[in-house]
Amino acid sequence: MNTSADPEGLVRKGNERVLRARFNDARFFWNVDQRRKLADRVADLAHVTFQTKLGSYLDKTKRVVKLVRKLGGSPEALRAAELCKCDLTTDMVKELTELQGVMGGLYARAQGEPEEVWRAIYEHYKPAGMEDGIPATPVGRLVALGDKLDTLQGCFRVGLIPSGSRDPFALRRAAQGVVKILVEGKLSLPLGKLIGKDPALAEFFLDRIKYYFKDIRGFRYDEVNAVLAAGWDDLPDVESRLAAIQAVRPTEDFEPLAASFKRIENILKQAEIEVGQAPSAIDAALLEPGPEADLFQAFERLRRQVKRFRKKKEYQAALEAIASLRPRVDLFFDKVLVNAPDPQIRRNRLTLLHNLLKESSAIADFSEIVTSQVVRGDN
Repeated sequence: MNTSADPEGLVRKGNERVLRARFNDARFFWNVDQRRKLADRVADLAHVTFQTKLGSYLDKTKRVVKLVRKLGGSPEALRAAELCKCDLTTDMVKELTELQGVMGGLYARAQGEPEEVWRAIYEHYKPAGMEDGIPATPVGRLVALGDKLDTLQGCFRVGLIPSGSRDPFALRRAAQGVVKILVEGKLSLPLGKLIGKDPALAEFFLDRIKYYFKDIRGFRYDEVNAVLAAGWDDLPDVESRLAAIQAVRPTEDFEPLAASFKRIENILKQAEIEVGQAPSAIDAALLEPGPEADLFQAFERLRRQVKRFRKKKEYQAALEAIASLRPRVDLFFDKVLVNAPDPQIRRNRLTLLHNLLKESSAIADFSEIVTSQVVRGDN
């Protein structure tokens, strides 16, 4: 028989035999694994090493459960966190390691665990990359967050930090997964508290957040820098502020006001006044009638207005209100000498500018916006 006459048929038959053998193996492993429930396997995780310096998967499981509880997880979330790594002890996953998580979810369903529990186990490794979706359920998102945060916290704690292209524990992917889950899952969780007090881990997360919003979501780099400079603890809130900046930026007053705020920042630096310090009281009696007093009164009205908008998270309206202040700021710089000879008047004017910049930068730091205007630092 000439076997070369039908090479595709032979290959197909060969593939079918391989698949049939794999299915038979899978059926065997399934039947063997079902003799013990996942809950009975928790103790076995003590014999599976997660990482030499970080202990076993039982140690990791306890930490994940603790994190999920800290995240406000329900009883179902805590149950899923307790069982999510148990399939690592099964024959199926030992043979087919790429099925970890998936088999745990399927086994949990077959063993009568509630749908919220088995689905969370099934999806807790998601997202596997930027193209992958986040877990479909709230419980799954919390368990996925707990698992990824534990890996990140632990590895940074023992010095296993990515450098260059080296990232053996896929920590960049884990951090990116946390960011993606928080933003796309609309979870306003305090990321700063979840990260802890490790400055290296905080910087690592900030880099991933910038990447997500610039390279994945398409926001301009200066908009991202401006919004993150005003705080990034609540990532869904960051997204809302970015959308507001993007919407208001094309308006005629926005970029000129951003240039004015850069000028204010330069003036304050020259006067050695720290921009981030708490607003000070302004002596209204020292204000010169005209552009200076008008700016102060407009700013006082604006401050109350913006506070209401921010409380409702109506950021676009808040930014539009701030941008409307531009004509008064321009007139102030045209008509008023900030560095007046009288030290009391000079200090009062610097305080007015500082308070204006401080109060207007709660949504975004306008000085981070790149403009075409030349920014001066005099007056």
